[in-house]
Amino acid sequence: MATTKWSLDPTHSELGFKIKHLMISNVTGRFTQFEGEAETEGDDFTKAKVVANINPASIDTSNQQRDEHLRNADFFATDLHPNMTFVSTKVEKAGDDTFNLYGDLTIKDTTKPVKLSVEQNGVATDPWGNVKAGFSFSGKINRKDWGINYNAALETGGVMLGEELKIQGEVQLVKQA
Repeated sequence: MATTKWSLDPTHSELGFKIKHLMISNVTGRFTQFEGEAETEGDDFTKAKVVANINPASIDTSNQQRDEHLRNADFFATDLHPNMTFVSTKVEKAGDDTFNLYGDLTIKDTTKPVKLSVEQNGVATDPWGNVKAGFSFSGKINRKDWGINYNAALETGGVMLGEELKIQGEVQLVKQA
């Protein structure tokens, strides 16, 4: 079967996250600059090879002061580590339109395995003849596994930031000619 290449449509894709703040609510954010590609056998995504690159300096939490803090050495150290990557290692069918996507996530030169839950939302042809495939994904990581350890103790007990980071996104891929 022929190999099909797909590229990320950045205008119809998003990459977000959530983390506990003060142990009582979530702060959400997103990365505005990322790219990705996939290789499949025909249009079958069950054996897809996926690669994504994320610019951590593009972090946006709707608060400029917090975003600058997230870019510094306490968190992403974007001056020293200008890229985060995800490279898939395996796809496992979980249901009719659902998959577990396993891969290696590199943040701050540390690479660890992750598992993402993926739902394939369908394939459609846009008005200009481009074939597109849509996916929703989610997962959880422990930020300390990548050396993102910053925190502060609260007077009332507990800490300012949770360790678990929830990742979620929407991806639209465009089939390449």
